[in-house]
Amino acid sequence: MKFLNGFCLLALVTSGVFIVGGQNNLKYWQQHVDYKMDVVIDVSSNSYSGTQNLIYTNNSPDDLSVVFYHLYYNAFQPGSEMDVRSNTISDPDTRVDNRISKLKKEDYGFINVLSLTQKNNPVNFKVVGTILEVKLAVPLKSGDSTELKMVFEGQVPPVIRRAGKNSSEGVALSMAQWYPKMAEYDFEGWHADPYIGREFHGVWGNFDVKLSIDKNYTVGGTGYLQNPEGVGHGYGKKTANDESELITWHFIAPNVHDFTWAADPNFTHDTIRVPGGPVLHFLYKSSLNEIYKENWRRLQPMAVKIIQYYSRSIGDYPYRQYSIIQGGDGGMEYGMCTLITGERDFESLLGVTAHEIGHAWFQFLLASNESKHPWLDEGFAEYTCTFIENQLLKKSNKDPHRDNYNRYFSMVLDGKEQPMSTHADRFEYNSSYSSSTYRKGALLLAQLKYIIGEKNFKKTLKKYFKDWAFKHPTPNDFIRSAEKTSGLELDWFLTDWTQTLNTIDYAVEDVSQVGRGVRITLERIGIMPMPVEVEVLLKDGRKLNYYIPLQMMRGEKPIVNEVLLLEDWAWAYPSYNFIIEIPGSEIKSVTLDVKNETADINISNNKKIIL
Repeated sequence: MKFLNGFCLLALVTSGVFIVGGQNNLKYWQQHVDYKMDVVIDVSSNSYSGTQNLIYTNNSPDDLSVVFYHLYYNAFQPGSEMDVRSNTISDPDTRVDNRISKLKKEDYGFINVLSLTQKNNPVNFKVVGTILEVKLAVPLKSGDSTELKMVFEGQVPPVIRRAGKNSSEGVALSMAQWYPKMAEYDFEGWHADPYIGREFHGVWGNFDVKLSIDKNYTVGGTGYLQNPEGVGHGYGKKTANDESELITWHFIAPNVHDFTWAADPNFTHDTIRVPGGPVLHFLYKSSLNEIYKENWRRLQPMAVKIIQYYSRSIGDYPYRQYSIIQGGDGGMEYGMCTLITGERDFESLLGVTAHEIGHAWFQFLLASNESKHPWLDEGFAEYTCTFIENQLLKKSNKDPHRDNYNRYFSMVLDGKEQPMSTHADRFEYNSSYSSSTYRKGALLLAQLKYIIGEKNFKKTLKKYFKDWAFKHPTPNDFIRSAEKTSGLELDWFLTDWTQTLNTIDYAVEDVSQVGRGVRITLERIGIMPMPVEVEVLLKDGRKLNYYIPLQMMRGEKPIVNEVLLLEDWAWAYPSYNFIIEIPGSEIKSVTLDVKNETADINISNNKKIIL
């Protein structure tokens, strides 16, 4: 594995300009940030203050007169958009519910910007909810960089959603999205979405962060610790004889788009190394009961296998460390780390870890916009971690994704489905967001594997990583990787599966005698097109297998010799028939998709038994 060390990065990466063909047929570009932050944390009041020096490089073709920052903690105040949305949606997240509206002032979350200058010139700025709107003193021209210096302070809210103080399991500080964070600007423009409870997006860059905190607290999170001998706490043998009540933790994180940390005075800190790979850090409460502690210890060699699986299946994990930290309100992905709740049975602990580590690839290295395309990371992580869980827990489940199919079918039947292309905050129901993003998102990969074949599918994941790691891919970028790997046209699939509510429903309509043979007639009932596989089972036990490509694919997936390739099926024709030279009396049944790989919403019409 090749690691990112310090700020020694490839020039093409640090510049934010890439030669590969990009979105909208333009050369791909992305903005770049260099953060330097020095922050003091007061654990008695759960507040912090510090400075942020930000070098912002404008690699876009546009001159910028304004920029935007996220101030995520401002969501944790009565009357915020997160609060109002939680109190007006019919099925609120139970972790949020009406808790924000009941917060006392001393528990409000906030990030206050006390001063902001551009190249030492004061700038005008305005706080609008969770967004800081900034009018630059000097417009930032295309290709130029500017320095923005900020003094800020923050107050940590209780853990209500993802981050905060004093989690339900007693973790003191879960510090995700805690700093003023530059919003992303890309080929679609600014992504200054208010924080209403869903997802995050960030600008690729480098972080140099100093955190001064009570000396009894153990810290874990993003980046490489620069002074392990100065802090101890399981990172190194403490050599400094400092009488100060505070210890300064100095982290450097190269080429990331986020910086997260957690801290607690009673963390156990274990480490294990992936052979030829990163050091894994495990931080969990020493006060956990022995059963939970043992689960965390059992998890550690399993986490090694998880990292190895993803590296082997997708691409090498490039950083020198990854931290699995007890904290937050469930499980959430961050830069080089995850925060997960730790009071779980072993299967649950393994499952959430496999999912969140998956995000180290899907969303962190392949940094898609979670707000616009949440399925592009959540669905992909869900799909891959399901295989890992099945393997590591030695389950004999031959169809590990069946639960994803069933959840998707239920969503379709209850009439609450919205297109996967819906913005994460715009789902009418939390339940439909989850089913669409996680379940239908995972099924996108299952359907793609069925369409292009397993070998092409595996190659697609690796090509997607090779082409788009350390960038901001879109759904089209992923499907183009699949097209280039398979040689098939797949835009139709991406459109129907993600932008519509069209469903798959094919049926065996008729099996009738024609001369000495049999005519098999198939029907397309659903709107969504798909290639079709047919199995004819003979009464003597023999099986005849047929493959019908979809015409708009402009090709077909690789098939084995035993499968007969038939003529393409043009989508507009509702029915399709073919003749086999076998008497009807010898046929026992005709079945579509005998392995149940397609998300066909009505499998009752997929089989016709011949009496």
